[in-house]
Amino acid sequence: MNLEISADELAFRDEVRAFLAAEYPKALRIKTERGEELDREDQMNWQRILARKGWLAGGWPEEFGGQGWSLSQRHIFKEELGRIGAVAPFSMGVVMCGPVIQKFGTPEQRERFLPPIVNAELWWCQGYSEPGAGSDLASVRTRAERFTGEDGKEYYRVNGQKTWTTFAQHADWIFCLVRTDFSAKPQQGISFLLIDMRSRGITVRAIDTLGGEREVNEVWFEDVIVPVDNRIHDENKGWTCAKYLLEHERSNLTEVARSKNSLRSVIALAKEQVTETGERLFDVPAFRRKITEAEIALMTLEYTELRGLSEMNAGRDPGPLMSMLKTRGTEIQQQVTSLMLEAAGPYGHIAYEDLVFGDNAPELGPIEARRAADRYLNTRKVSIYGGSNEIQRTIIAKHALGL
Repeated sequence: MNLEISADELAFRDEVRAFLAAEYPKALRIKTERGEELDREDQMNWQRILARKGWLAGGWPEEFGGQGWSLSQRHIFKEELGRIGAVAPFSMGVVMCGPVIQKFGTPEQRERFLPPIVNAELWWCQGYSEPGAGSDLASVRTRAERFTGEDGKEYYRVNGQKTWTTFAQHADWIFCLVRTDFSAKPQQGISFLLIDMRSRGITVRAIDTLGGEREVNEVWFEDVIVPVDNRIHDENKGWTCAKYLLEHERSNLTEVARSKNSLRSVIALAKEQVTETGERLFDVPAFRRKITEAEIALMTLEYTELRGLSEMNAGRDPGPLMSMLKTRGTEIQQQVTSLMLEAAGPYGHIAYEDLVFGDNAPELGPIEARRAADRYLNTRKVSIYGGSNEIQRTIIAKHALGL
């Protein structure tokens, strides 16, 4: 196992840092630091900057418009984004749907769908979960019935509902798991469809989160017509695509650098907050212990992630290590947001969107404390999506422990 970083990788890290220092939008940084929600244009603008540099999908093979980055370069890029709390490339298109199209798509599908992802021209969302099919995706009920149109071409008529669809209100396209054979075994009757969100019969309804964000949605399909040419892989073979995609999603959920960045904010806030006894919160032994525990957990997670990276660089399958990383990574994210809420105190619970400030009005509490309660509540989801941590522990028990 080799955990050392090479001279070339160090040079690449310095290049990424210089690029981020020069090109990451100041307005975006300020909105993120203040806990303000980002609109579609905020995010698309940054994605276009990355696309012009060729780094939006830098990890993709060059034949598909990427830079052909090594696994180490991909890791470094992700870590540098997290180190400054920068908005990450759109995971739905770059990390999830794109690799599925590369692996299972036809040459025509690759030519049609991959360039708009690389060039930040389209926003994708994921149509997996349903009211009765969350972690158990094999239970999806959204129906796609095949028929021949008046033009002689083959189509699907899609009816059903998806839920918890992140940023569906912004999305141009959605990739969906749909049931094309109700007589087959659950995993064998599913297909993977790409659907234009402008199609007639699609309705997007917001789901208000506990923190008040407009982030997740219900997506309803009522007689939505989709060309068969938009199906990736063979009919009833969508489960193969789904498993491949989920492996890419889980590998993207560790977020060591972002958790480190968040923990630095917790420490900065704790050094400002003064307790009833007049001492800094940071100097309170019980709170300091929690900080230390989080730092140790992040250190061990980072080295475990590097161990997995070393295994993959050597061409070996890391096996259940991805499930371990997903589980611990998301638990630590929740741990850090819990510490932030504790450090923020009452300032973390203020509904800033309901307040009106004049131009000369002072900040209400430390800026790090803004929306701490909202972030705490929103982070409860990370141990559920991408395959719940309970399922990941079952995978670990079976494949790592042989239970």
